[in-house]
Amino acid sequence: MAEMDSLRELYVEGLKDLWSAENQILKGLPRMIKAASHPQLKRAFTKHEAQTKMQVKRLERICKELGESPRGKKCVGMEGLIEEAKELLSEKPEPNVLDAGLISAAQHVEHYEMAGYGTVRTWARLLGYENHVTLLQQTLDEEKATDQLLTDIAESQINIDAESDEEEEGEEG
Repeated sequence: MAEMDSLRELYVEGLKDLWSAENQILKGLPRMIKAASHPQLKRAFTKHEAQTKMQVKRLERICKELGESPRGKKCVGMEGLIEEAKELLSEKPEPNVLDAGLISAAQHVEHYEMAGYGTVRTWARLLGYENHVTLLQQTLDEEKATDQLLTDIAESQINIDAESDEEEEGEEG
């Protein structure tokens, strides 16, 4: 990372980090969609995949307006979160347990993104980039809505199904 001499440089680095994170998510989402067994969860992941594509376009638009490329930085935080999700998939848990784990992994990702977008949105406001503030807030709102949707799916169905699978297993033993 280059030496940071200004908030603008830090802002650009934050945007690049988010662009890298979003592109890593786009590579991982198809695998999560395929692995999910609950139809509502598949739909939520599929909807978020489409949103993520738009979020990447927003970041590219902001970078273009700044005269910067979004490339050149790898988001190691997101890389770690995706690696954890891959580990879960490799363990091949029961379908309901896997769905509960996928929601957990996805919410870790959402919270990481919310922290990043909240930060760059605040910096954009301080730097006077009001049009960027609007775009970044739109993405932040989408990330929050996805997180809430995943919570609703988990609490209303998937966690209950995963727990009842465990009870049935206990009765068999």
